[in-house]
Formats: sequence, structure tokens, C-alpha cells
Amino acid sequence: MPATFTVHDLRRILREGSGETEGLDGEIDDLDFEALGYESLALLETTGRIKREYGVDLDDDAVIAATTPRALIALVNDQLRDLIQRG
Repeated sequence: MPATFTVHDLRRILREGSGETEGLDGEIDDLDFEALGYESLALLETTGRIKREYGVDLDDDAVIAATTPRALIALVNDQLRDLIQRG
């Protein structure tokens, strides 16, 4: 299990889930997912992929509250730290 989740990881997962290659280049960290073209269903798919790859089970309400890539990345990294600490 990787120790950190980065914007590059999120881009890859978003692209794999949607098949889209446009709209994720450049500085996306603080853009709303909605502005990037990702609605709640796409984010649910994204969190499923994160769970499979990273072992992180994200709370649906927390994911909904994470409206930007930066917020989602922080949420994933918080959970990764917890998993690592628990061993």
C-alpha cells in the first residue's frame, strides 16, 4: 500500500474511471469537481477505485464534503496515515 496519495494518483484514477483525458491538466487542486465535469456518481466510482488500490474506505458524507481534488487528496491521506499507524 502506498504511503501517500497525490494529485497524479487522483488524475490517473479519474481518467481511468471516466475515460476522459481532457480537463485534468494543469493546476486542478482547488477547482470544484463539478467545474472539472465530475458529478457525485463519478466520485463514487473514484472512491471505489481508491478503496481497491489503497485499502482506504472513505465515508460517503466526507467524500461529498470534499468538493475539490485537494480536499479529497487530504481525506485519502488522513485515512492512509491511520491505516499505517494501526499497522
